[in-house]
Amino acid sequence: MDLKQLKQEVYDANLELVKRGLVIYTWGNVSAVDREKGLVAIKPKGIEYDRLTADDMSVVTLDGTLLDGLLPSVDLDIHLEIYKNFPEVGGIAHTHSTWATAWCQAGKGIPVLGTTHADHFYGEIPCTRQMTRKEVETDYERNVGKVICGLFKGRNMLEMGAVLTPGHGPFTWGKDGKAAVEHSVILEELAKMAKLSLDIMNADINGKTANFLPDYMLKKHYTRKYGADSYFYQDKT
Repeated sequence: MDLKQLKQEVYDANLELVKRGLVIYTWGNVSAVDREKGLVAIKPKGIEYDRLTADDMSVVTLDGTLLDGLLPSVDLDIHLEIYKNFPEVGGIAHTHSTWATAWCQAGKGIPVLGTTHADHFYGEIPCTRQMTRKEVETDYERNVGKVICGLFKGRNMLEMGAVLTPGHGPFTWGKDGKAAVEHSVILEELAKMAKLSLDIMNADINGKTANFLPDYMLKKHYTRKYGADSYFYQDKT
């Protein structure tokens, strides 16, 4: 992928967040990585979406050195930590979408209540631990990334393409920027469904009375779409 293509992919993915109603003003960002060239493109900081062009997208090395475009998002170091620790990740999205952020502000993971969730995320969508004062006051963004990476150490990031950060907002990822945005869209719907379902059941999220999806249904619905034995999709020639 050449530099122009990488910037266009990231620009299009950022605008998709706007189209889907997941961001307003300057909230949120999408990035993508070119592993062969060691380059990351990300939305520039502090500029509203309707003023951006593809040429504006920031391009940096994996150590954060700016090579092209405007100054990168303040969340750049979060993205870089994930890219450096999980080579399977090709794109990352961050929003402050209403329903997913509400779960972040509550500091709660989103439980698996139905097959809609299981079709896309293999297990509860986790919420990280709270940041310490030291982590916030020293290299904050990089430490957010480290906390996320610590939670997923030893796991396949593509089986759980989302995380919630307490008091902050959700991050999603995938094989590229488009997939990361798709996970953001799906996460927002699941966050809404889960809250409504728990309200109907009048249950807490510790599962004392909630009707959680059985593990065998979770496994069936996830693996029929992803993995060696998947059979959900087909190619159209």
